[in-house]
Amino acid sequence: MSFLQKVMGRKPKKAPALPDAIQRLKGTEEILLKRQSYLEEKIKREVATAKKNASTNKKVALQALQRKKRYEKQLQQVDGALTTLETQRDVLENANTNTLALDSMQRASKALKAVHKDIDVDKVDQILEDLAEQREVSDEIADAIGQPVGFNDGDLDEDELERELEELTEGLEEFSVEEDLPSVPVNDVRIGEKRKEKEKRKVLAAS
Repeated sequence: MSFLQKVMGRKPKKAPALPDAIQRLKGTEEILLKRQSYLEEKIKREVATAKKNASTNKKVALQALQRKKRYEKQLQQVDGALTTLETQRDVLENANTNTLALDSMQRASKALKAVHKDIDVDKVDQILEDLAEQREVSDEIADAIGQPVGFNDGDLDEDELERELEELTEGLEEFSVEEDLPSVPVNDVRIGEKRKEKEKRKVLAAS
């Protein structure tokens, strides 16, 4: 608080919020724009008056030009004020945009901190290990399910199979087809065929 404020007993005014300040600047700009239009119209009228009385009433024409000069000076001041206000408004709007962006980032940071507050890195590692272990168990179960169900060849006794095969081989050696079947002479077969042929021709001749 300054010395003058202490003496006067006044408290410093609270700084206006950015949106309020921007809105106030826009309102002031509107007023100045109306003033600008008014002065431009006045200047046009004074110029017309000066032209109208230039040859007939020189005094009136000169007075009109004097007023035009005053209006032009005021118009120049208004134009300068508008330029300054537009610049200030741009600065405030940029500051307001930055403030909104910063506020959003701060809120996002607080939200992330709240989310990560109860998350422990060691717990995350443990969860990942548990997931990997369960995935291995799942793969083992899938492999077991994928195997065909049936007899296990490992349960068979190879020695017993060998003995059974030997017994089958011995039985085949004892049984000989050529020894047990009687031999048929080739000539007897041919004679029998000739007899059948003659009998067939006799039957055909009789019919």
